[in-house]
Amino acid sequence: MSGQERKTKGSDLFVDALENEGVDRIFGVPGEENLDLVESLRTSKIELVLTRHEQAAAFMAATHGRLTGKPGVCLSTLGPGALNLSTGAAYAHLGAMPMILITGQKPIMSSRQARFQIVDVVATMKPLTKLSRQIVSASSIPTVVRDAFRVAMEERPGPVHLELPEDIAGDEVPAVPVIPVHPIEIPVAHRAALDRAAGMILAAKRPLVMMGAATSRPRSTHGIASFVRRTGIPFFTTQMGKGTVPGGTNLYMGTAALSERDYVHDAIDAADLIVAIGHDPIEKPPFIMGPSGPKVIHVSYTSASVEQVYFPDAEVVGDVGPSLELLADRLEGKLPQAAALLPLREEILAHIADRATESRWPPTPQRIVHDIRQVIPENGIVALDNGMYKIWFARNYRTRVANTLLLDNALATMGAGLPSAMMAAMLYPDRRVLAVAGDGGFMMNSQEMETAVRLKLNLVVLVLEDNAYGMIRWKQAVDRFADYGMTFGNPDFALYARAYGARGHRIASIDSFVPTLDAAFKEGGLHLVSIPIDYSENVRVLVDELRAHEKSKA
Repeated sequence: MSGQERKTKGSDLFVDALENEGVDRIFGVPGEENLDLVESLRTSKIELVLTRHEQAAAFMAATHGRLTGKPGVCLSTLGPGALNLSTGAAYAHLGAMPMILITGQKPIMSSRQARFQIVDVVATMKPLTKLSRQIVSASSIPTVVRDAFRVAMEERPGPVHLELPEDIAGDEVPAVPVIPVHPIEIPVAHRAALDRAAGMILAAKRPLVMMGAATSRPRSTHGIASFVRRTGIPFFTTQMGKGTVPGGTNLYMGTAALSERDYVHDAIDAADLIVAIGHDPIEKPPFIMGPSGPKVIHVSYTSASVEQVYFPDAEVVGDVGPSLELLADRLEGKLPQAAALLPLREEILAHIADRATESRWPPTPQRIVHDIRQVIPENGIVALDNGMYKIWFARNYRTRVANTLLLDNALATMGAGLPSAMMAAMLYPDRRVLAVAGDGGFMMNSQEMETAVRLKLNLVVLVLEDNAYGMIRWKQAVDRFADYGMTFGNPDFALYARAYGARGHRIASIDSFVPTLDAAFKEGGLHLVSIPIDYSENVRVLVDELRAHEKSKA
C-alpha cells in the first residue's frame, strides 16, 4: 500500500514461522477458533492432515519427533479439543519426543461468549510439557515460535504448547521477519569425567553395556555402535533402547523386558560394572540397583535422575555419540576382560527363543513375534500399541536398525499404536510398516482407519484378539484375584476394516499367517489382519518358569 506500512495477519506470521522451521505437515482437528490459521495454511506449503480425533493427531506428531529428531506439529481448538491432546502431550513428555501443540482460544481482548468452552489450557499443559504459553501479541509470533522449537529440541526433548487466541490470529500488524534457525550443538563430556569412566571400565572384570531410551536419538546411533565395536563389551537393551546397535551382532545379550529375574538378568547380576548409556528412569527399570550390585556409569545427554532403583557411581554427561568416541579412544585395545560375560549369551538367547515355532492354535505370543520377524525386513518398522504382547516383542523381537520397533515403555498408553504406525508409513512410504495392537488398544483409536485410507497409506494393521484387557487380566490372575471386569466383545474386525474401505483378513490357522501378511504388504494399501492369541504362556514363562529359574540360582 502506497504511503502505508504493509500489514500481515497474525496467523500468516504463525504459518511463515512454521515454514521457517521446516514444517511440512500439521495433524489435527481444527475448530472455529483456528479458522484464521486454517486459511493461512490453505495458501502455504504446509499440509493440514485432518484426523478423526485429536489424541491420534498428537500421537502422530510425537512419533514424527521420535523418528526424525525434529518436532512434529499438531493442532486443536480450545477446551475439549485441547484436552484431547493431553494424553499425546504426556506421551511425548515422558518419551522425550520433540513436538509442538497448537491450540486455539476465544478472543482475549473481549469475548461475546463469556466462558463458554473455556478451560485454562496453558495451566493444564504446564506439567505435561517443557513449556506452555499463550501468545498475547501478533508481533511476537516469530520469536515465540522459534523459541518453542528450540526448547522442544533441546535435551531432554519433549512437547511445547502454544495457545493462539482467535483475535491474535486475526490481528493485522506490521510485517515482522522470521527468526533464522540455528543448529543446537551439545558439548561433549568433560575430560575428567571421561578419564574417570575409563579408569572404572579398565578396572572392571565383568563389564556390561546397557542401551537405554536416549540411545535411539537419530543423532547418536553411529557413535554408540562404534563404541560397542571398538571396546568389544557385550550389551543389553531396555525396551526403548532396542536396535541402536545392530541386533545381529554377536555382542547382543538380550532385552530387559522385565525389571528382574529374567534370563538377561543372569548377565546383569554377574556384571561388576554396567555402562548405562542413555538410560532414562522414566522407563520401567531394566534392573534394580542395590548396595551389593554392580557399579554403574551413567552416560547420557543429561545428568542422572537419582532414584531408589538407580543411583550411578559416575557420570559422563554430554553429546552421547562424540563422547563415546572419546571414551573408546581411551579403551580400545586395552580390555582383555571385555568379553567376560559373553559365554552367558547363548543360553540366554536360547531360553528366549524357546517354543517360538510351536504350531498350536490359537498361537502363542512367541510364535506371533517369530512369524512377524520373518516378513519384516531389517529396515521395516513395527509400531506397538500397549498390552501384554509388548513384553513378548521386547524380549523376542530382534532389531537390527534403530527405531524399527516403536514401543512405549514410558507413559505406556493404549491407543498409540495405529497413529504411530501411520506416521511411520508417511515418513517412510517405501518401507514395510506394521501396526500391532490388542483388541482393546486398537478400538481406542480405530477411527483413524478412515484417515489412513484417505491418505492412501501403505500399512498393515495386526489386531491380536483375546477379548479382554489382557495385561491387567494377567496381573489380576498372578495376584490371585478373581477373573472379573476385564472381558468384552469385539466386532468382526475384517468387516470393520472393509467398512472403512480397507482390506480385512481373519487368520484361521497359523500356517496362513505369514502368507497373509506378506501378501498384504505386496499388494499395498491399508490392510487389517486379525488373529486370536493364546496368553496362557504369560503364566507359564513369565511367572512359573522365571520363578523356577531364580530358585535354581539360589
